Amino acid sequence: MSALQDFQNRLTKNQKHFAKWAKRVGTEAYRIYDRDIPQYPVAVDIYGGRAHIAEYDTGWQQTDEEHAAWVAEVMATVSEVLGMPPKTIAFKIRRRQKGEFQYSRTGHHSADFEVAEQGRRFWVNLDEYLDTGLFLDHRPTRKRVGEEAAGKRFLNLFAYTGSFTVYAATGGAPESVTVDLSNTYLDWAKRNFQLNQLDLGRHKLVRADVFRYLETAVDDGELFDLIVLDPPSFSNSAKMLDILDVQRDHKKLVRSCLKLLMPGGVLYFSTNLRGFELDATLAPLCRDISAQSVPEDFRNRKIHQCFRFEV
Repeated sequence: MSALQDFQNRLTKNQKHFAKWAKRVGTEAYRIYDRDIPQYPVAVDIYGGRAHIAEYDTGWQQTDEEHAAWVAEVMATVSEVLGMPPKTIAFKIRRRQKGEFQYSRTGHHSADFEVAEQGRRFWVNLDEYLDTGLFLDHRPTRKRVGEEAAGKRFLNLFAYTGSFTVYAATGGAPESVTVDLSNTYLDWAKRNFQLNQLDLGRHKLVRADVFRYLETAVDDGELFDLIVLDPPSFSNSAKMLDILDVQRDHKKLVRSCLKLLMPGGVLYFSTNLRGFELDATLAPLCRDISAQSVPEDFRNRKIHQCFRFEV
């Protein structure tokens, strides 16, 4: 059997399984293929009636013609198995790089559309940015935050498009602060809030460098019951005063967040950095919940690490 046939068979099998699974967990956005076959190092995600394919850079040496033929083969197979026209399938190459990964534009344009997840709705865009507006691997942690948020004051740092805040607010958080440095993503978060009928008077959006925000919040004596800290692995944004390196900087970020927690408060800290090691002085203060926080539809169980701190 050829590798292409293996790829097609695995896609078919996974799609049947995860389509049923997604209905049970109540999501229209989920992963059906996660680099299962070595010759096809892609992730295939479903977003409603569309699909998103991300090719991972393996260092293979291919000519442009060989790569174009391989991409066409992948697209045709996904289109056939899912019964989706090629125009509804986005294809991107994910390269290992340092920088503003999730904030990078692709140069392509397409309309935003809505997807449902566990009773909430989100705007996504499969073409314009390297990321889609909704990180699927954080679905279980979003659910956790929603279940724990009733009556809590919530803080969302490096908030991207605000999905954690949507869960917290719809889960009963009476007020929240959502912090990101990108106007583009804060505008996106605002539209997500409006889509879920959140009161923008009580759920505030703040454009700020998170390091500076934390310094000011600590000085001002701000307090929260529930915090999510999900920084990029690395960022050298010109808008930031400093370069962010999550391995180097996570101790400072976590310690600052702990100063903002009310007694009984909870901090969730997550990172997608491969090979990340939690600072030894922080380890006794938290529980590693990574095994529970990676969803069933991700074959890669090391897609992220997630830690729960309690005061």
